[in-house]
Amino acid sequence: MHIGIAGIGKMGAAIGSRLLSQGYKVTVWNRTSVKAQSLLDAGAQWAPTPKALAESVDVVLTLLTNEAALDQVYGAESGLLAGQVKGKTFIDMSTVRPAKPQEMAGLVQAVHAYFLECPVGGSVGPAKEGKLLGFVGGQAQDLARVHALLSVICRRVEYVGPHGAGATMKLAVNLPLMVYWQTLGEALSLVEPLGLDPQRVIDILSDSSGGPNMLKVRGNMIAQTLKQQTSDQVTVNVATMRKDMQAMLDQGQATQKVLPLTALALQKFDAAAQNGLDGKDCSELLVWWLSQGGRA
Repeated sequence: MHIGIAGIGKMGAAIGSRLLSQGYKVTVWNRTSVKAQSLLDAGAQWAPTPKALAESVDVVLTLLTNEAALDQVYGAESGLLAGQVKGKTFIDMSTVRPAKPQEMAGLVQAVHAYFLECPVGGSVGPAKEGKLLGFVGGQAQDLARVHALLSVICRRVEYVGPHGAGATMKLAVNLPLMVYWQTLGEALSLVEPLGLDPQRVIDILSDSSGGPNMLKVRGNMIAQTLKQQTSDQVTVNVATMRKDMQAMLDQGQATQKVLPLTALALQKFDAAAQNGLDGKDCSELLVWWLSQGGRA
C-alpha cells in the first residue's frame, strides 16, 4: 500500500517516519519542502502538488493546521480532489470542528472516493512509536479497508460513529487537558512562596492524584521551562490550544451544552496570547501565569 501524507508538521513528520520504518512506500507534500527533508532523506518521495500526491498513492493522510487549510489543500485547482482519485481513501487527522468532516465527506464522495476522519490523541513521541489513539468517524466498511494501516500508527483504533464523531471525541479528550494547564498554573502559584525547586514540585504533583498522564510524560520539560522561564522547543503552541478550545465551545453551543470551565480557561489563554504567547509552547503559559496572569 502506497501512502501519501499532506501536511508535514511535527505530527506529519513523525507519522511519516513511523510508516517508513514499517516498510511502507510514502510520498509527501507540504507547502514548504524544507519541513519534509528528513522524510525525503529517509526514503520518502516528493509530490509537487496535492493533486500529484493523491493521484500517485492509494491512501492520503492529511494533517493540516486548520479548516481553511483543509479547504485549500482539498479544494484548490491543484488540490487533492482535482485529479483522478476514484476509489482512493482520504483520512483526515486534523483537529477541527465536528461539522467539518461531515462537509469534507460530501466533497470526497462526490468524486467517488472514500473519506474517514481519524484525529489522534498523543504527541510526537507516541506518533514515532505507533502508539497514538485514533478516533475514527465515517462508514465502518471504509475503516475495514485501512484498519491495518491505522493500527501501525495507533495502538488503539476506536470507531466512534459517523463523520463528525471522531472530531467530537478528540475535542472531548482534549478538553480536560486544556483546562488542566490553567489549574496547574493556579496550583503552582499556591506553592510558589515555598521556594521549592520546580523539578521537585512537578515530581510531587506527578506522583499524586493531581498528576494526569500528561504531567508524567511532559513533567521534565515543564520543570525545565519553569527554571529557564522559557521553552527550548515548541511542541504545542498556545494558538493551537486556543483554536481547539474555541471549537469545544462552538460544539457545546451547537448541542446546547454549557462548558463554563473551558470558557474561563480560554479567557486566560486569550490574555496570554495578547501578551505575546500565541506562538510559544504551552508550557510557557505556566511561566506567564506565575509572573503576570495570576497576580491579584
